[in-house]
Amino acid sequence: VTSRQRICDVKGVPLISSMHEIFGRVEKFQAKADDILIATYPKAGTTWMIEIMDSIRQGGITKEITTIPSHERTPFLELSSMGTLPAGVDLLKDMPSPRLVKTHLPFQLVPQSFWDKGCKVIYVARNAKDILVSYFFFHKITPILPHAGTWDDFFESFLSGNGECVHSDLSSLSVLDDQHHRQDPWSHSALLLLLLLHIDGSFPHPRAPRLKVLISVLLMEIVKHTSFNMMKDNPMTNFSRMPTCIVDVRISPFMRKGQVGDWKNHFTVAQNQRFEEEYRRRMAKTSLRFRTEL
Repeated sequence: VTSRQRICDVKGVPLISSMHEIFGRVEKFQAKADDILIATYPKAGTTWMIEIMDSIRQGGITKEITTIPSHERTPFLELSSMGTLPAGVDLLKDMPSPRLVKTHLPFQLVPQSFWDKGCKVIYVARNAKDILVSYFFFHKITPILPHAGTWDDFFESFLSGNGECVHSDLSSLSVLDDQHHRQDPWSHSALLLLLLLHIDGSFPHPRAPRLKVLISVLLMEIVKHTSFNMMKDNPMTNFSRMPTCIVDVRISPFMRKGQVGDWKNHFTVAQNQRFEEEYRRRMAKTSLRFRTEL
């Protein structure tokens, strides 16, 4: 299990061999109507969104949130059994409803039952430059993923799709592929956009002022709990409780910087120019725009 796994093609998507072996079970997974699927490209803010959604679902920072690692509260659907951690499909089978489910699968590989049951979906996207950098470092601490090689090697692999990027790469990353995005059902009715509720004081209920205070306190509690520094030091979210055969944070922190624009510390001028050209080509027919620096 601790050796780096080979890449296998699963219906056109590159997955590690253990995910390929369990995919038959994943494909047949039976979702429930009240499941919430958190779907992301790797390193796009998955753990952050999981913690936000679980805090909202449980009405605050409960004992469960402070004592159970996030990867057990929100199982990784396509991950097979490794070390002491059961397969995602097995963890989900024994969980009470409503369940939070994590996946990095593109739309076409998500089990049909999620759509048949009308499940809610939260799709998290992040600017691809910072994803590339974060994914490079993540490969270094994840023994089951292919070796990242040098930064230049990984950059080429991500950009061309001819290398070792698991789940997909720039050539199939939906937020960058104009034709794929326009046709991808993630961007249509299956997608539940995260609605930010603005408290403006216009409550019709006589207890509205008290309700406003309670909601404000809850939001502040969740914002503090899900800040980068808090999550980086929290063993329930920083993957220090994850079996080292899956992620080994002794090599480097799972939560490294949490910044927009770190790509500038790694891209050469030539790499940035090449990336920008490819990005513009793929995004030409979409309205999606991402900030790559603040």
